Amino acid sequence: GRVRVAFFTHDQSAAGDATSSVALCKLPAGKVRLLLGSSFMRVNWTTGSATLDLGWDAYTKMDGTTQIADPNGLIDGLDVDTAGYYSGEDLGALAAVVAAGGTKVFESKDGVVIRATSQDKAIASGDDLIGYFLYVVD
Repeated sequence: GRVRVAFFTHDQSAAGDATSSVALCKLPAGKVRLLLGSSFMRVNWTTGSATLDLGWDAYTKMDGTTQIADPNGLIDGLDVDTAGYYSGEDLGALAAVVAAGGTKVFESKDGVVIRATSQDKAIASGDDLIGYFLYVVD
């Protein structure tokens, strides 16, 4: 399949709560391989000691059953205490993602929403998150 790009940008318009989350993009239906090792994001979450989790919302699998949401299924606790750029190994740090070559395969009927969450600190007004995920539809 061809490599495709899901570009995302989010500028927080008001202070959030701890466990605030942002739906970054929706991957298309079918078999989609997310290429985290080749993706990139700039995180400017200014609250001290902030960490970012990256995962997915619940979705319908190809067999009609529900795959439960996993808010940290891709990244668990990435330290984003100061503004910075993250790519490659930063975005595929979980063992299961590393074992799959920095990728994650989703097979869905209706697509999959990729979500960033601040588990421990509120996202402040004016904080932003911008970048892109590369993926392949098989």
